[in-house]
Amino acid sequence: MSSMFRALQHPNYRLWAAGALVSNVGTWMQRVAQDWLVLTQLTNHDGAAVGITTGLQFLPILLLGPYAGLLGDRLDKRKLLLATQTAMGLLALVQGVLVLTGVAQLWHIYAIALLLGVASAFDAPPRQAFVSELVGRADVPNAVALNSASFNLARLAGPGVAGVLIGLIGTGWVFMLNAATFLGVLFSLTRLRVDLLHRTPPLPRGKGQIMAGVRYVRTEPRILLILVMAGLVGTFTLNFQVTNALMAADVFHTGADAYGLLGSIQAIGTLGGALLAARRKQPRLTLLVAAAVGLGVATIVAAAMPSYLSYAVVLVFVGVTALTFLNSANTIVQLTTEPQYRGRVLALYMAVIQGGTPIGAPLVGWLANAVGTRWAVLAGGLAALVAGAVGIWALARWGEGTLRDQVRAVWVERRAARAAAALASAGAQDTGSPSTVPGSPSAHDGEPAPQQPTAPARNSAAEALPPAPQRGSSLRLPRHPPATTTGSLPAVAPRN
Repeated sequence: MSSMFRALQHPNYRLWAAGALVSNVGTWMQRVAQDWLVLTQLTNHDGAAVGITTGLQFLPILLLGPYAGLLGDRLDKRKLLLATQTAMGLLALVQGVLVLTGVAQLWHIYAIALLLGVASAFDAPPRQAFVSELVGRADVPNAVALNSASFNLARLAGPGVAGVLIGLIGTGWVFMLNAATFLGVLFSLTRLRVDLLHRTPPLPRGKGQIMAGVRYVRTEPRILLILVMAGLVGTFTLNFQVTNALMAADVFHTGADAYGLLGSIQAIGTLGGALLAARRKQPRLTLLVAAAVGLGVATIVAAAMPSYLSYAVVLVFVGVTALTFLNSANTIVQLTTEPQYRGRVLALYMAVIQGGTPIGAPLVGWLANAVGTRWAVLAGGLAALVAGAVGIWALARWGEGTLRDQVRAVWVERRAARAAAALASAGAQDTGSPSTVPGSPSAHDGEPAPQQPTAPARNSAAEALPPAPQRGSSLRLPRHPPATTTGSLPAVAPRN
């Protein structure tokens, strides 16, 4: 199987990915329908109301995320996901009934958004950590990237389909269809082979376990840096659910179908970024920083676009850089966190990447009402540049030499790896190695030719990252090395 799709060799992951794809299509349909309902039916194009709706859906993860992560470490993740996915499906059903019966009011949508946020808060950390139980540590980077690809494939189809369906059958039936799509992920969860899961031993009950997770993060400078950068980007930049609706309705004066199309076009970029990420074995902090800067530049350019078409084109680049940032952050956090802390650390990560939305989304809506939608989009781009600047400062402070030297070292290492692979292939051919016999693996098949024993290859995520901070820096050195034990350690909250 191609290295881009190697996680699909695991039967449990194939089943999970199929169910998640169906469910995620429904998620994006509901998001478009919910925003359009608030913007055009329950208010008179009130951007702040859309921002409040989005913020309420993400507020609980900020408040409940650490406890949800602790439950993810203590309980069976599969059973916990069955409960949270069922709750979200029922809430979508209630929302559809309210709209179809004509009794829906703005406060109803606010209340359901808040309850969906509570369910999502308990769903997100175990869902992210569950990926490693499906595939094992070696294929976690590929599985995370394919999760993002699946989520963004749904994002590619969902908004466009929702825009058409809103015009044909109305927002109420879109909510009902979303409720039905939850059956896909529930079916996949019940059909998983439990004997093939790479489970982490459950964390026994004890006092101070949430604070223990916080203290662990404080001793891991790279994770702490990622949380700071993700907090800035998640709070102020990743509000395209709000800004795209406002750009479509107020700047370009288009309808629901054009708004849904913007989400699909942006998903082209995020899907492309996810497939590129699936080819990488391990992301680096330098890639994370570069993605933050690229996201900031692309968002600022989007804010200045004069027409709907040009804005849509730039959204492709916004999607690529946003996905690269999120995928790199998620994968590095998963691979550099010790298994017994993974649920709590991922909960903190989800809290900063999504929990800032209750602050950022209403602020973006208010800013759009006060000074214009373009300025709100511009502010998001500036926030991403600030996150990139923080990352550049950290890399320059931690690394040996300047940031330029570190980036150059990455490319030198890659060229050396390619040269070594070429020499290995040539050596195998010259010596008549079995790797050149027809029907056997060769370098052309993507596998290195057999060689004499050499120094062990690096296989931990930490070795793929820049050097750790030296003593005397402003951040503390890690007390624990990254987990290397084979075993168990899921784009926007999103069900990927």
